[in-house]
Amino acid sequence: MKRIASIRRGSLAAATGAALAAALLSGASGAEATVNTKAAAPDVDVAAVKADLGELQSIADANGGNRAHGEPGYQKSLDFIKGKLDEAGFTTSVQEFTSGGKKGYNLIADWKGGADDKVVMAGSHLDSVEAGPGINDNGSGSAAILEVALAVAKADLQPSKHLRFAWWGDEEDGMVGSTHYVDSLAAADKSKIDSYLNFDMLGSPNPGYFVYDDDPELEKVFKDWYAAKDIATEKETEGDGRSDHAPFKDAGVRVGGLFTGAEATMSQEQADQWGGKAGEAFDPCYHSACDKTSNIDDKALDLNTDAIANAIWTLSS
Repeated sequence: MKRIASIRRGSLAAATGAALAAALLSGASGAEATVNTKAAAPDVDVAAVKADLGELQSIADANGGNRAHGEPGYQKSLDFIKGKLDEAGFTTSVQEFTSGGKKGYNLIADWKGGADDKVVMAGSHLDSVEAGPGINDNGSGSAAILEVALAVAKADLQPSKHLRFAWWGDEEDGMVGSTHYVDSLAAADKSKIDSYLNFDMLGSPNPGYFVYDDDPELEKVFKDWYAAKDIATEKETEGDGRSDHAPFKDAGVRVGGLFTGAEATMSQEQADQWGGKAGEAFDPCYHSACDKTSNIDDKALDLNTDAIANAIWTLSS
């Protein structure tokens, strides 16, 4: 997540598979099908997400300690994720742009099928700051949506709406990559995006559970999932306008997402409900060299990844 302008320029119960099949074959109503599809969302293995984070850490270690825009660590990170998506059967494309005199790249991955005029997108920025490897900010979001995408492929999901995943370049200088993507779309193509879900910092070591409140329906999907697990959520405000949902929202696309907090301080009330440390930042290593694999809360990462899977299964049906 980019810093705000004053800090840095431009910076910021269950349903079985058989029941689902029976519902579809019997012509069940859209509401019934949605309920069953939600229940069918997989439990994504957090060990796989952490393995991806380990790979991103290794890439940073081998390339000057970061994965920043215009640096070799970013390109290696993109190549790593693209390779896994290509192998899983996604159609991938790399969109090029220029920022600060350096080439930048967005990675877009489309899953087969679904209505082309109803696109559900999930995105995360892939770049780090130059100061560190960016494992929470934002390897966590990047790895989480990667594993959800791979779960889509493993399940051979047949969505009613088209599914698209994106990894953005140069978010840290002001959402440059995602803005370029949105600006490059024709008006007709923008109107085809049913929703954009953004995931930036999902494993903060002193985590909060924040849900974007920009769209009531999208917010409800996440809030209901957490409420079923007796986990309190709060409206996300710290990151307003500071991550890659902003250009989509500005273009009239409804947006949603999750966040576990950055440099803001956890209150005592928040500590009481989440078991955290009052008076400390949600992520003390935000934009620092210590944002490594050791800077991740496994529980928050696990919960958020599964919440993403639930949202993808629900919203694409």
